[in-house]
Amino acid sequence: MSARLAEAAARLESTRQLGSVIGAMRAIAASRSQQARRELGAIRQYAATIGSAIGQVLAAQPADAVASSRPSYPGGVLVVALCAEQGFVGSFNERMLDAALPLLEQPAGRLFVVGCRGQASAAGRGHPPEWASPMAARTAEVPALADRLCDAVHAALAAHALRRVLLVHGSPDDGGSFTVVQRRLLPFDFMRFSSHCAGRGGHDAPLMNLPPAVLLEQLAIEYMRADLCEALMLSYAAENQARMQAMIAAHGNIERNQTRLTLEYQRVRQEDVTDEILELSAARS
Repeated sequence: MSARLAEAAARLESTRQLGSVIGAMRAIAASRSQQARRELGAIRQYAATIGSAIGQVLAAQPADAVASSRPSYPGGVLVVALCAEQGFVGSFNERMLDAALPLLEQPAGRLFVVGCRGQASAAGRGHPPEWASPMAARTAEVPALADRLCDAVHAALAAHALRRVLLVHGSPDDGGSFTVVQRRLLPFDFMRFSSHCAGRGGHDAPLMNLPPAVLLEQLAIEYMRADLCEALMLSYAAENQARMQAMIAAHGNIERNQTRLTLEYQRVRQEDVTDEILELSAARS
């Protein structure tokens, strides 16, 4: 085998191996995205239970008491961007930051970023986050990450005068891609739970061992934890869906390169065979 043929064979084999790796990464990303979607049901059921409890407490209070229990943050805005932890996600981080950074109202705006790749992208854009955390590597790590993020948000509320807390994250869609979602975490809108208590009378009012305002505040905090947990799970699914799409595109490029290298290998091999035949013919003559 000539040096040219050996080089062509090595390049073809490397391309085949790379295609196998890309196929494995695509399968892993698809599996993780599906697992995250399956676990969303339990999170949403938990949030619905808390929402129902908030609705029952609201039903037991006068309307003016409910209005006075709403938190008020007179200062700036805190933007929480959920980005990717690892690479091969295409424009995932850029799209999250494109939506999150304009929401900052400088100098009062503050930025939290989840995901190491997003942290680097935000710093490269001149917006280093004030708080950052790695994204969950597995779905089982999402609840603990939601707890840490919720604690960090409340610490920022206590340390700074903030008016709003906004959350930007990805959400997988049915078309195999993802969308960018913006949520308002604070001020907390208690009245969206009024439908939970529609038609309730005083005969089934809940038994409360805490003052209603304190109970509502604690339920709101717990609901925000569930909201963050859902957003993190959606972002985890969207990140892996974006990676799956990137691997599909990469696999297409690999197939085209493999076809080209196969033709090149066959051409070089044919040239080697032709050269050998010519050499044998010259030797006999």
